[in-house]
Amino acid sequence: MKEEVEILTLDADNIERLGFFCYKSQPKTQGYKKKLAWLRQRFWEGMRVKILYENGRSKAFIEYLPGEYAWRTVNAKNYLFIHCIWVVGKAKGKGYGSRLLNACIHDARAEGFDGVAMLTSSGNWLAGSGLLLKHGFEVVAQAPPSFELLTLGFRQADPPALPNDWDDRLQKYGSDLTVIYTDQCPYIDRLIEAVYNAGHKLGIDVRAIEFQDCEQVQRNAPSAYGVYSVIYRGELMSYHPIGGKDLVKRLEARIL
Repeated sequence: MKEEVEILTLDADNIERLGFFCYKSQPKTQGYKKKLAWLRQRFWEGMRVKILYENGRSKAFIEYLPGEYAWRTVNAKNYLFIHCIWVVGKAKGKGYGSRLLNACIHDARAEGFDGVAMLTSSGNWLAGSGLLLKHGFEVVAQAPPSFELLTLGFRQADPPALPNDWDDRLQKYGSDLTVIYTDQCPYIDRLIEAVYNAGHKLGIDVRAIEFQDCEQVQRNAPSAYGVYSVIYRGELMSYHPIGGKDLVKRLEARIL
């Protein structure tokens, strides 16, 4: 049976009905509600979320917006910047990621942007660089521990860039166990609880700092991912989801 595939673009009118792909099965969770409110505030900035449906079921999505509003620690003015691109399970290998990426590239060309950019990483839930490289993207910058900034430029223009003051950014948060977070990712809400649990187990006070806008992320985040970081004694403990036991082990190693 031939699969019917369509791509729908979210907006303020249909997002309540369609959802935003992630956490769709748990719309009553705080993480989902916070992400929904966050997206509603982003549409006026040019945020786009496109969901790909296969036979009426959501299988993939892409989230992007003008680079000046990117919630990553990047300078990407006049580029469309991709936050996330994701294809689930058995839908992988069908070219759905390419369809969504091409839709973004089409928008960027049609709207006069200098190109498209995305931050990738390996060994975690962020997208790797493979798909982008196949579509002509190039690595223009790197950041610790495994981030790469890739761009597809349409014309002669300064490419997006990453900062190089990561150590200074880490030191400004002192020696406290600090979790930095935003509502950009709906899964972050449960990660904060894990940090508090780890701190309680080790007898360490936890300080939580919420970045309220993209400027705070770009100027102050201690990792390129930007929207979630766990810091202790001037060291980045995590910038992506890890189990509570793993976090405790990392903290214990830093205490010794």
